[in-house]
Amino acid sequence: MNVLLIGSGGREHALAWKIASSPKLTKLYAAPGNPGIAEHTELVELSVTDHAVVASFCRDKAIELVVIGPEAPLVDGLSDALREAGIKVFGPSKAAAQLEGSKGFTKDLCARFDIPTAAYGRFDNAADARAYIESQGAPIVVKADGLAAGKGVTVAMTAQDALDAVDACFDGSFGAAGAELVVEEFLEGEEVSFFCLCDGSAALAFGAAQDHKRVGDGDTGPNTGGMGAYSPAPAFTHEVETAVMHDIIAPTLLGMSEIGMPFSGVLFAGLMLTKDGPKLIEYNVRFGDPECQVLMMRLDSDLLEVLYAAAEGRLADQALSWSQDTALTVVMAAEGYPAKPRTGTVIKGADTAAGEGAKVFHAGTALKDGALVASGGRVLNVTAKASTVREAQTMAYEAVDRIDWPEGFCRRDIGWRAIEIDRGSV
Repeated sequence: MNVLLIGSGGREHALAWKIASSPKLTKLYAAPGNPGIAEHTELVELSVTDHAVVASFCRDKAIELVVIGPEAPLVDGLSDALREAGIKVFGPSKAAAQLEGSKGFTKDLCARFDIPTAAYGRFDNAADARAYIESQGAPIVVKADGLAAGKGVTVAMTAQDALDAVDACFDGSFGAAGAELVVEEFLEGEEVSFFCLCDGSAALAFGAAQDHKRVGDGDTGPNTGGMGAYSPAPAFTHEVETAVMHDIIAPTLLGMSEIGMPFSGVLFAGLMLTKDGPKLIEYNVRFGDPECQVLMMRLDSDLLEVLYAAAEGRLADQALSWSQDTALTVVMAAEGYPAKPRTGTVIKGADTAAGEGAKVFHAGTALKDGALVASGGRVLNVTAKASTVREAQTMAYEAVDRIDWPEGFCRRDIGWRAIEIDRGSV
């Protein structure tokens, strides 16, 4: 099978690595890819915003499946154009991608189909949003409605912080993404990322992970796209998964079908495990980053086979096999991230750092004059798998320390929640 993978980050490197191991694969292409992805694929230069060009490439190379990694091409409708050209795609339609592209759309869907989530209000002007915040008080959450590269959410512990976030949205800090906003009830509990593969009608659970959003140790500093993750998540028990599938995932799929937007692809549910049960924080319509990296490390099944089954509407007869080990990934980020990351700095040792049981996924790298350099904020995902979370953590940080990159940094406490749980159970 010839496959085209769209994307250039750590998520896509993990997907490329796993797809490349499939006995069903004939040839894997990636656009645009990165130096790490190039280890497993042939990189091609395609403008993914030019849907006709992508479709033409797929016809020329007899591509049987396109896997779309990031959210922007999905929200832009690339999957629709490819399906219209008769090409199978793993990824939702433009209409269904509103589950990530518009937080207000998702909240309204939850209200209509009785999906447990935080109470909320939707606003297209600052005055009404400010009045709502003043009536509700703090803590409270303010979210830009559209795609804001993970930077459009403010968890405001004071009313003034929330009001400032409203002003930032409507003053243009998040561009078109902030033209409308959602103000939500603050939920308390354990936060978990849960993934399901979907084919429009059936859903197949694809594991859970816990991410570390804050930039600094001890969950301090500003929110980021994610500084590390581990899987499985001890708090996400079989009973919790059963409740989530029944109360959140199933009504979402039924609801999307009912409104004429059947969902096919990966549904990433950001959940809060509250005292009243699991509640949906938000949906994404692609694999999480860096959660994808730990999921791929643990997956024993053929990823390509199950993605193709989803694209063909055959998920109901699929099953997955998982390693019982823990996988943990540490994000190495560029100095200045998340505000103004310093790019162009040289990275040495990334190709030899991994060792047995570990893997270095490239997220924001490029080659310049033969040297590997940082080209983004989150640059490397140093990932390890072991029988316990503590062992995986140790292996990952040993690999981190073998990388020579003075301008890079990472958190040193990834996995601390799971380690605390393990310590408490001894």
